[in-house]
Amino acid sequence: MRRKNFSASRAFAWVVMIVFLVVTVFPFWWMIRTALTPAADLYTDNATLLPHDPTFINFTRVLGLTTEAQARAAGGSGAHINFARYLLNSAIYCGLIAGFQTLFCAMAGYAFARLRFPGRDTVFAILIAALMVPPIFTLLPNFILVKDLGLINTMGGMVAPTILMTPFAVFFLRQFFLSLPRDVEEAAILDGNGPWGIFWRIALPMSRGPLITIGLTTIVWAWKDFLWPLLVGRGEENRLVTVALGVFRQQSPNTAPDWTGLMAASTLSVLPVLILLVVMGKRLVQSLNFTGSK
Repeated sequence: MRRKNFSASRAFAWVVMIVFLVVTVFPFWWMIRTALTPAADLYTDNATLLPHDPTFINFTRVLGLTTEAQARAAGGSGAHINFARYLLNSAIYCGLIAGFQTLFCAMAGYAFARLRFPGRDTVFAILIAALMVPPIFTLLPNFILVKDLGLINTMGGMVAPTILMTPFAVFFLRQFFLSLPRDVEEAAILDGNGPWGIFWRIALPMSRGPLITIGLTTIVWAWKDFLWPLLVGRGEENRLVTVALGVFRQQSPNTAPDWTGLMAASTLSVLPVLILLVVMGKRLVQSLNFTGSK
């Protein structure tokens, strides 16, 4: 009797998981389906999960690989985005923020966890209190500061507010550094290493799992960032993919947006992050096993 109850509860758990999986994945699938659907069939061919006449014309015209006449014949507006340029800008933007922020947050987290200095607990309490401040409250002061520094429409101005640290990352890494065994650090001190040497030779190699976690979450957050890059990176030379999608939507002269082209561009913008998560997800699991986390 107990075995039957266990099987029933397990089956129910699987059903719930499958339902949540379908609810999560279906919007992405419908985005790809719309991207593969000819614009003329968008409102008539919507009763099946697969398009009756799939085509890649929406991808080619978004990438600018077709002429304006071909794009209009395919049902588009003739507009396209310089996807390669905007993809490179987004990669640079995310790489700078994720790389420097992860390093600086690791340094701050280790300092709060291991070093003793006057006012350490007070500074850390203020840092934690910053988690309660909505980002929208700092938007205007950051914009004024970046404008006064002459960094509007530059990559430096776009990454300036977040390249150094975020309170959550510092808190997250501090908690992990507190769990590191002190015996290893004491042995390193006996070998003549100071705090800086212990941080680089001991703490960082043992923290690959948390560092990869912070790096991945930062990349995903930065990749989908829209409002700040829209305000600061208005020029085409520094425009990100998220901002470019909004511009592409506004370029349609019709009453309705160019949904097939917009979904094709959205699919292309999602692919780099999806590939990164698939590749780095395996390394994240390996790193967690290396650190001994369960």
